[in-house]
Amino acid sequence: MKKYSEPQLPSTPLDLSQLDADPFAQFHIWFKGARNRNFPMPHAMSLATSAANGVTTLRTVLLKDYDQTGFIFFTNYGSRKSQQIEENPNVSLLFPWISIGQQIIIVGTASKVSRKESLEYFKSRPRGSQIGAWTSNQSRTIESRKSLEETFALTENRFKHSDIPLPDFWGGYRVIPDSIEFWQNRADRLHDRFLYKKSGQKKWEINRLSP
Repeated sequence: MKKYSEPQLPSTPLDLSQLDADPFAQFHIWFKGARNRNFPMPHAMSLATSAANGVTTLRTVLLKDYDQTGFIFFTNYGSRKSQQIEENPNVSLLFPWISIGQQIIIVGTASKVSRKESLEYFKSRPRGSQIGAWTSNQSRTIESRKSLEETFALTENRFKHSDIPLPDFWGGYRVIPDSIEFWQNRADRLHDRFLYKKSGQKKWEINRLSP
């Protein structure tokens, strides 16, 4: 088996006393920290979904908002991820900030945000991205790159004298967490791991996990 040399990662102790009792507040602290440390695209997260038959798919999506209600991303409702979420709303998110020695794992359920929320975000997108949402029949087989670009041009012309409306087939999902794990790198693989798990309507239990 080929051996790979590993870079020296930050190794900073993490103790329960350093954690906020609220996992959303703790996420905000780490997310802000990743941005301040110039980690590239800290809002890029891996999303795992599973179909009813158990087939699991993983891809990268972008976190667009988060608050006490959950973590939001947007997509085509006809995409494979959306079809799997409709069959099985149990999902997992991963923020792999490995180069700064941290990662966050979120396990929960996904549900569609309101059309009002989707519209508000859609209107904030660059015009090209709005046209792209209309153009892409996401996850479907296409003839060529050229055919995709031709469809984009036709869509651009269709809306050239008007605002671009929100497609019925496009919008957001909110992942409502049941658990959130914070992982921090330590020497000799003795990493620090803390798991927040719901223990009531608004209460969270925090436990240290073995690395």
